[in-house]
Amino acid sequence: MPTLLKVHGSQNQFFILDQTSLDQPLTDPELRQLTRHITDPQTGLLGGADGVLVVDKPFRDGSQAQMRVINADGSEATMCGNGLRTVARYVASRDYLDQFKVDTIDASLRVRKQDDLAAGVPAFAVEISPVRFNKEALPFDNLGHDRLLATPAPEIWPQLRFSAIAVPNPHLISFVDRPALQDDVLGVIGRRLNGENPYFSDGVNVNFAHILGKNQLFVRTFERGVGFTNACGTGMSATSLAFVLLHPDQASFDQPIDVFNPGGKVRTIVHYQDQEYWIELIGNATFTHQITVDEAVLHQGNVQEADCQITDTGEQEAYQAFVDQLPKLNLVD
Repeated sequence: MPTLLKVHGSQNQFFILDQTSLDQPLTDPELRQLTRHITDPQTGLLGGADGVLVVDKPFRDGSQAQMRVINADGSEATMCGNGLRTVARYVASRDYLDQFKVDTIDASLRVRKQDDLAAGVPAFAVEISPVRFNKEALPFDNLGHDRLLATPAPEIWPQLRFSAIAVPNPHLISFVDRPALQDDVLGVIGRRLNGENPYFSDGVNVNFAHILGKNQLFVRTFERGVGFTNACGTGMSATSLAFVLLHPDQASFDQPIDVFNPGGKVRTIVHYQDQEYWIELIGNATFTHQITVDEAVLHQGNVQEADCQITDTGEQEAYQAFVDQLPKLNLVD
């Protein structure tokens, strides 16, 4: 009987489904239906989630596995940094490896096991790349610029400056003060740019960042296809890159940056090598529940908790103890 895992990276919550363990892999329509159902916060499993991480066979030479990211609304994301950490842990345990590559839509990304963040809090480091700044990579249009890098964009919001970076997920970033972080401007912008709009035809992840000090950020994200999330790995990575580029007095290449978020904390390291940017994202990979369910029920998509055998791993308690000892920097109620 196949097992789903309920997992999270910085409280960005997912279910992992290993398609290679099934007698008959789910089709794409079945994956979308299953995802929409089990991630629903009202009717889904264990309070729902932000999406489903699908583990499959690799399709590039030298990779150990493939990761697909199905958002809660059934759309597919290019990549997910927080999710990749949990998939890396799963594949590492399954295949008895400490470092390897995982295929995503755009790249094969390096992952490696790290020392635990705290007792009972496993951690992994994952590569976030490739990085692009041109408007076609996001894409965006009708903003009067070919790229945005601390650029006024009054069409989006007055008095804020925006940077647009694809990593490869598209991200729009603005550095703001604490009041702007706490009001609903981020929600207004996020909902607008992820609905019918003349600027971002495919939608965009929107990040508000607040500089806490040298090599320290707080990031809040409105995620495309999801809405507000506790954390977004690619969002924190793209924002860290913007931090280094735009605020060199506060952050530098090849130095760890502590990035706090509503779900906890990660660490990023921004690199510039061979005229290419890439970011290392380091954080927890927590498994909260093991879920055993008949494969036929997965294909039907309408999975109920009564259909499942659910085991609590106890790891959430360890993660919460880790979060409780962090500086109290959650700037969002």
